[in-house]
Amino acid sequence: MSNGRFNMKILLQFPEGLKREALAYAKKYEKEGHEVFIASASCFGACDLALEEAKAVGAKKIVHFGHSIFIRKKLPIEVEYVECESDFDIEVLKRSLTALSGFKNIAIATTIQYSHKIPEIKKFFEQNGKRVFIGKGSLAFYPGQVLGCDATAVTQFRKEVDTVIFIGDGLFHPLAMDVDTPAFVIYPRNGDTKQINKEIDTLRKKRKGALLAAVDANSFGILVSTKFGQSHLKIARWAKKQIQKRGKYAAILIANEFEPFSLNNFMSFDCYVNTACPRMSDDLEKFGKPMLGVDLFGELLKILDELSNKTNNGSKH
Repeated sequence: MSNGRFNMKILLQFPEGLKREALAYAKKYEKEGHEVFIASASCFGACDLALEEAKAVGAKKIVHFGHSIFIRKKLPIEVEYVECESDFDIEVLKRSLTALSGFKNIAIATTIQYSHKIPEIKKFFEQNGKRVFIGKGSLAFYPGQVLGCDATAVTQFRKEVDTVIFIGDGLFHPLAMDVDTPAFVIYPRNGDTKQINKEIDTLRKKRKGALLAAVDANSFGILVSTKFGQSHLKIARWAKKQIQKRGKYAAILIANEFEPFSLNNFMSFDCYVNTACPRMSDDLEKFGKPMLGVDLFGELLKILDELSNKTNNGSKH
C-alpha cells in the first residue's frame, strides 16, 4: 500500500474490464495483512466510488482500480486510485498515416490506460509532418485524456485543428468528442483507423430528437444520483423550479443507479431530466422516453419560452 499502513479493512473496486484481476489483487492485499472486501456492483468510472459498500463493511480505504483521480473535494473515506497502464507498439500508428494524409493540424486524445504514451504519440506524428495539439480537459487528470463526460482536451481546439484523433478501444470515449472536423479512432492493437463522424452525427440526431419530443411533455422526472461524483441535487432543484415556472409538473427521483425497467414503471412521466452521468442520456432506446442532460434541458427552456412568447404575442392581435 502506498501509505505503508497494514492490518486495515479495505474495499477493492474494479471497472468491468478489470474484474478478472480482482482475486489476484485480493490475495496480494491479504498477504500484506489486510482484511479485504471486493465491490461487485458495476463501476462506471472514477466518479462512481463504492462509498456505501465501504461504509457497510467498515472499510477504512477504497482501492479504486483503472481510473485516475476525478473527485477533488474531500471524501468521507480515503480513496487510493491505482491506474492500470496498457502498452502498444508506437509503430502501429504508421497504418493511420494514409487516412490522415490530408490533415496537418491534429488534436490527439486517449483514455487513462494509454495516457503515458501521449509524449510518444506526439513525437511520432510530429516526425511525420503533423502539428500536434494536446489539451487538458476540464475534468480529466492528464493532458490528452478524454473521459466519457469530458472531451475538452480536444474540443478546445475547434478553430486550430483540421482533425481530431482518438487512440484507444471502443467508441464510448471518442463519441464524447462532439466536433464538426473529421474525427478518427486509431485502435492501438493493430493500427486500424476509422472515421467516426457518422456515429457522432447519429448521436447528435438522437439528442435533437429527444429535445423535440420533450417540447410536448407536461410531466418531468428529474434524476438525481446518490453516487458521490455524480450527485447534483442543487441542479435538480433548480430544474424543478424552472419546469414549475412554465406550468408543468416535476418530481425529483433519487437512486444510486437508474435502471430502465424501474424507471419505465413510472408511467406518469413524459420526460426525464438527467443530472447524473451525462452519457446516460444517450441510452434513449432503453428508457423509452425522452431524456435530456442539463445542457439540452437549458435548450428546452429556451424553446418553451419562445413558444410561450409567440402564443402571447399572437393572442394580442
